[in-house]
Amino acid sequence: MEIQGSNRSAPLLLWLHGGPGGPERPLFRYFNSDLERHFLVAYLDQRGAGRSFDRTADTTRLTVAQHLEDLGVVINDLRRAYAKEKIYLVGHSWGTVLGLLHAKAHPETVAALICVAPVVSFSEQQRREYDFDLAEAKRRGESDTVAELRKLGVPPYQTVDKVAALERITMRYGGVDFEPRNRTAIAIHGVLLGLATPWEIPRFIEGLHVTQRAMHAELLGVDMRREVSAIDVPLFFFLGRHDRHVDADLAAGYFEALRAPKKVLRWFERSAHNVPFDEPRLFNERVVQAIQSIEHGRLIDDRAPRARRD
Repeated sequence: MEIQGSNRSAPLLLWLHGGPGGPERPLFRYFNSDLERHFLVAYLDQRGAGRSFDRTADTTRLTVAQHLEDLGVVINDLRRAYAKEKIYLVGHSWGTVLGLLHAKAHPETVAALICVAPVVSFSEQQRREYDFDLAEAKRRGESDTVAELRKLGVPPYQTVDKVAALERITMRYGGVDFEPRNRTAIAIHGVLLGLATPWEIPRFIEGLHVTQRAMHAELLGVDMRREVSAIDVPLFFFLGRHDRHVDADLAAGYFEALRAPKKVLRWFERSAHNVPFDEPRLFNERVVQAIQSIEHGRLIDDRAPRARRD
């Protein structure tokens, strides 16, 4: 874990990256380090991810339950180390699963939860992603892609290779990154900034693949509509309007049904799945606004006719 921010008395924000196994810590610092001016920011490499990856580790311990146990230990350590009664959680994609499950079980430790491009159901999101890609390929007259999708078959997929193949198609259609980014250039710039070393990057990728293979079967059974129907902490959903990887409409429907003492839904009109990287300046502003609204006691109540939207 890496902790940044000079003001120990500032609100403490813990990032929960995606994946599982997604080595997003360098990306969060690359695109969203402005948050460190406002908060004490903790960047956690979850078990099996990023700098926490260990080739000799027992992969049978890569489970949802173990990740939750790890998170509980980390949060309690942070609370003790920085004398915080509660901390803020910001989860991206898979990280929202951990955030929601922890907030449900331990609301006394969470000041608020910000769910960014949240996962609702791994199985259903694959089906929706497939349907979008197939319709888009037909609309564009891309017969080769239609054939590729027919060969993959209808989800849910029992192998991560098929999941990755589907994601690559979605990426071409702007459903993961809203606009193409030069990932090689970002990686090189990130190394020059000291966010990662050149020899770490292959290990980060290896850790992602190992973790996803180890957890794939369990994740297919995860449906947050069954797992968490209510939480007792303030809740924010940040959704990319063009997210087709986990389907923003599926997440919006979950938000409407999810009960929380206070909740706000924010749409990002020029974002897909990677909201923090698609619109980093707006994202950072929205995080600051969300946390300040909690700190100053200004947040709408979800008992109003409709939760606030952008």
